[in-house]
Amino acid sequence: MDIKFEKREKLKEKPDQTKLGFGKYMTDYMFVMDWDRENEWHDARIVPHGPMLLDPACVALHYAQETFEGMKAYRTKNGKIQLFRPEMNARRMINSNARLCMPAFPEDMFVEAVEELVCVERDWVPSEPETSLYIRPFMFATESSLGVHMANSYKFVIICTPVGAYYAEGVNPVRILVEDELVRAVKGGTGFTKCGGNYAASILGQVKAEEQGCAQVLWLDGVERKYVEEVGTMNIMFKINGEIYTAPIEGTVLPGVTRDSILHILKDWGYKVNETKLSVEDLMKAGHEGTLEEAFGTGTAAVISPVGEFVYKDDKVTVNDFKTGDLTQKLYDYLTGIQWGDEEDRYNWTVEVC
Repeated sequence: MDIKFEKREKLKEKPDQTKLGFGKYMTDYMFVMDWDRENEWHDARIVPHGPMLLDPACVALHYAQETFEGMKAYRTKNGKIQLFRPEMNARRMINSNARLCMPAFPEDMFVEAVEELVCVERDWVPSEPETSLYIRPFMFATESSLGVHMANSYKFVIICTPVGAYYAEGVNPVRILVEDELVRAVKGGTGFTKCGGNYAASILGQVKAEEQGCAQVLWLDGVERKYVEEVGTMNIMFKINGEIYTAPIEGTVLPGVTRDSILHILKDWGYKVNETKLSVEDLMKAGHEGTLEEAFGTGTAAVISPVGEFVYKDDKVTVNDFKTGDLTQKLYDYLTGIQWGDEEDRYNWTVEVC
């Protein structure tokens, strides 16, 4: 692409890398590109991060026609900067856009845009342990008109923020409330996409969980309220009797990049992986019988988040004495080792950009 560059007059002061939190500090620049029916994708540019002017009748504000992605750039010990499986984020966004009737942003353009912006913002990629540059590509309808329809214009944007751990607890177990009233997704809906509506609808469940002293919710299927699907905004996996169980990708569960990576690693390590429906009753039974050995969420932001306890109605089970399991820790160390360049990347998942 012919990407124009608009230099910022004064660069921002970098934050303390030991106190980054998550998503608090925005970098100096953002990537922007526009689409309309006549010109399709055009005017690629990297410009100073700042407000965007939107008409009050902007379609995205009324009908939520928008999608997004989440990925990271990592600084290795030798100072190089690399991405992790960016092509998977590009393909997932294409699938999300297709479901919401939005134009596809081509994979090669997506990866190129991310690489170019990260290189411009290389000084923002932190070097402290457990830190990275979180990258948020997103797209939304910009047409100004009321009425539910495919919009005539869209904007693709990428912003970045240096981050530390997503959860303040770090890789430590958390309590999870099993939500048996609200649902996250149903087949035929948008559960497999990354669109804002999915996440807005999940906030009430999170609030309920926090009111009961839990960190997040475990979502059940939207039809029978019986089978476990996701935990919060993450995929979830269980180690039961030495085997791994996780919900299948059937339209209601997000096809996570971290999920896919973990499953590859587990299979290579010799574990039997069951991508199948697991009922909450069977989960709680395994917990009481002591066969539920470990449970952990997987996602780009937190990578892996161990579960120490499940609360379901008037019942609760503790997992591994509320301690991080050996496999959970081993997976976290190995996958982040690949991402930060400390482990050999035998899968060719990392892409060095600058």
